[in-house]
Amino acid sequence: MDEERALYIVRAGEAGAIERVLRDYSDKHRATFKFESTDEDKRKKLCEGIFKVLVKDIPTTCQVSCLEVLRILSRDKKVLVPVTTKENMQILLRLAKLNESDDSLEKMSEFPVIVESLKCLCNIVFNSQMAQQLSLELNLAAKLCNLLRKCKDRKFISDIKCFDLRLLFLLSLLHTDIRSQLRYELQGLALLTQILESAFSIKWTDEYESAIDRNGPPLSPQETDCAIEALKALFNVTVDSWKAHKESDSHQFRVMAAVLRHCLLIVGPTEDKTEELHSNAVNLLSNVPVSCLDVLICPLTHEETAQEATTLDELPNDKPAEKETVLKNNTMVYNGMNMEAIHVLLNFMEKRIDKGSSYREGLTPVLSLLTECSRAHRNIRKFLKDQVLPPLRDVTNRPEVGSTVRNKLVRLMTHVDLGVKQIAAEFLFVLCKERVDSLLKYTGYGNAAGLLAARGLLAGGRGDNWYSEDEDTDTEEYKNAKPNINLITGHLEEPMPNPIDEMTEEQKEYEAMKLVNMLDKLSRPCH
Repeated sequence: MDEERALYIVRAGEAGAIERVLRDYSDKHRATFKFESTDEDKRKKLCEGIFKVLVKDIPTTCQVSCLEVLRILSRDKKVLVPVTTKENMQILLRLAKLNESDDSLEKMSEFPVIVESLKCLCNIVFNSQMAQQLSLELNLAAKLCNLLRKCKDRKFISDIKCFDLRLLFLLSLLHTDIRSQLRYELQGLALLTQILESAFSIKWTDEYESAIDRNGPPLSPQETDCAIEALKALFNVTVDSWKAHKESDSHQFRVMAAVLRHCLLIVGPTEDKTEELHSNAVNLLSNVPVSCLDVLICPLTHEETAQEATTLDELPNDKPAEKETVLKNNTMVYNGMNMEAIHVLLNFMEKRIDKGSSYREGLTPVLSLLTECSRAHRNIRKFLKDQVLPPLRDVTNRPEVGSTVRNKLVRLMTHVDLGVKQIAAEFLFVLCKERVDSLLKYTGYGNAAGLLAARGLLAGGRGDNWYSEDEDTDTEEYKNAKPNINLITGHLEEPMPNPIDEMTEEQKEYEAMKLVNMLDKLSRPCH
């Protein structure tokens, strides 16, 4: 009945009545995602009627009502088959200001029309293969990039940017050819990186360093959503970059990595939004060539160095142990380098472990990223080694028992998911400089057997990669306990009592004779 009434009014052609009936329909079906098949033909005709209205000269408010209903109806794939035509797509492109002839975004009254048109295009492109083909024919990716450039430094149009970026993400997800076009022809890597810079309001203090306002407000919901959509689109554009990239691209990748470092050090409006933002940043960092990830750490500024020195100077000189504790507790600094971003990644990884589910999708990207960073960059590896595998002191518990990051990672080494246990073991192996004896010290032979068997290192040795020759230093507690550590379980075991000590002389003689008889039977030839 709703479709019949709306269709009747739409065909009648009076703008005010059309706006009212479509607004009522939109309010009623705003949360509708499943439709009755019996009304399918009516919905198709309503879509066709709306497109006919949209080509007319009607008020902006009526255009918005038409587009809202079209967005709702476009959730149904079957309805889109007859209405997805080149002519109808061009109508939406015109309303979304995606035609090259539209040079500016000056009229704020048109913004709701642009946003609703982009929403409709997102639904139609996602649900219709014909629309996906027409997107290529109409060069939609180039039009979207052109609109982004108009939006780049403009305020109050974050919704336009957000849905433009979402549509760009969908296109690059559904068409691999568009990824190459975005990357090279449309300069999408630089454009999308600039969109992120704008969303984060980045102020550069050096070529690859940005100022972090630690007392500033969190990102707004609109800025966060824009950033997330840009990160997703950039992921598609750079999905194969870690395999091969031109040397001339290194600067652009370093700029992007520096922007992502800034992203990791800021927060969104809610904890969930912050995690989503950081999750997409981690995914994108996995596409950055590992040689360009050195910008994730940077030398301490003069202010940070002075603050650290002041803290140490406040302690008496006769308390070196306390000074050492202060240095150890300053988990953001290592070897004169600011490690905040790496520390955020480590905390992010631990939170994903604590969730206890969806390890393959949620945990493996950050574990892979930390592994490759550690393999390629010495300072990052040594910092993570200090955080994850500090010098052993208490070895009374098994390595997999406890609540430290090390305990959690060792538990993952025997996880049922092969991919999860492989990357967890690989991470710890790299932190140990791919030395078998060092790995076994922290994990025990039983937990490490799978990795060692896969690499042909069950007999010991080390992996293929080269690492610095600095040696690990064992604590006195570990040195004292080492002779009694069970190499299989990796923990200290109390010496087992000798059963002979409790026997009488007669029992000892009896057991000795039993052993002689057994050996005699074994030595007899078989007949």
